[in-house]
Amino acid sequence: MSDHRQQAFTPFKLGPITLRNRFIRAGANEAMSLDGTPTQAMVKHHRDMARGGVALTTVAYGAVSERGRTLPNQIWLREAIIPDLQALTDAVHAEGGKISMQLTHGGSFITSIKVKGRTISASSGINKAGLLCGNFLQRAMKEQDMAQVIDEFVAAARVCRDAGFDAVELHMGHGYLLNQFISPLSNKRKDEYGGSAENRARFPARVLRAVKDAVGQDLAILAKINVADGVRRGATVEDAIVTGRLLREAGADMLVLSGGRNIESGWFMFGSNMNLDEMSKVLADQKLTLTMIKLSQKGVPQVKFRPMYFLDYSRKIRAALDIPLGYLGGVSSMDDVEKAMVEGFEAVVMARPLLHDPELVRKFQQGLVNRSGCTHCNGCVPYIYHPGGTRCIENAPNDVALNQRPARLGSTG
Repeated sequence: MSDHRQQAFTPFKLGPITLRNRFIRAGANEAMSLDGTPTQAMVKHHRDMARGGVALTTVAYGAVSERGRTLPNQIWLREAIIPDLQALTDAVHAEGGKISMQLTHGGSFITSIKVKGRTISASSGINKAGLLCGNFLQRAMKEQDMAQVIDEFVAAARVCRDAGFDAVELHMGHGYLLNQFISPLSNKRKDEYGGSAENRARFPARVLRAVKDAVGQDLAILAKINVADGVRRGATVEDAIVTGRLLREAGADMLVLSGGRNIESGWFMFGSNMNLDEMSKVLADQKLTLTMIKLSQKGVPQVKFRPMYFLDYSRKIRAALDIPLGYLGGVSSMDDVEKAMVEGFEAVVMARPLLHDPELVRKFQQGLVNRSGCTHCNGCVPYIYHPGGTRCIENAPNDVALNQRPARLGSTG
């Protein structure tokens, strides 16, 4: 094994914690929560990731408030569910892994829940993401709104600390609230939070600074950002460099480099197109949602998957910033892992290949395989709408019953 391949299996200090290797399971929606509480299915999912060799597994979309959810069953972080969160962290720790919670607020991107009043965002206007569930309008956040959201992020981070998490990842990409400030697609403000890339990143940096001050001695603080939005008039890689610099100054321990927006450029995010055939199967009884999703795919570019599809963007950020970076986007083989190490990234971040095979990291290390069997068909994505939760369609179906029981009720084996 070459030195750079071996490097991927060496420990890495991330803020106040140490990871056993350089492999991170990306925050990607598991759909394994019920009434805002993690289920036994989620415990099994992340335990399997740790058992398979992942150093840090990321629980996706932990809403910092009930109003911050995008989908009805998503976790929202509060003291009442600490026993369920503790069951999750205990399971991962028992396998020698570390666990991170992705802290998120949907802002105007609330697609399946009707909320009272207008949704909040960087700017006011029509809320495209909320039309399906009756959230027609959004309003621009004022200073008191910003203070409240900062408090919610801090309170959520403290819940994670008390539940035994090792890290939190602030989601600043893909069109959620913090990204609604960073991206000029959403941010039309004329004050100190709009206009320049520095101004647009000001509020997200304030949020991270507050979280760092509150829990940074105990937890690693990560931020997921877009390398670019991938569409005309969206944020560019130059904007990402500015954002990254401000987040480094605010105390981020690592940036996870993703890209794209849920509405405008999902194809850019995934490096391949949506699997509408599988979506049609999963949403057969939800005709309106399926119709809206199909309409959203009209006219999008046809994209063929290629390994490491964000590399050109991410290496520019690597050259500009002195901060640990997690490379995300099309890592499918040990050759890709080696390339990431050669390029100077501290970690590789994966979702779909690990969903296909949670044992992938162990198999890489033992030389059992050199490449993931994941085809990046995106058949897993529709299962965020399925009662069993997300899964690779090449594997056996999930046990739906596990996704109906709160995590605290017992071991999943």
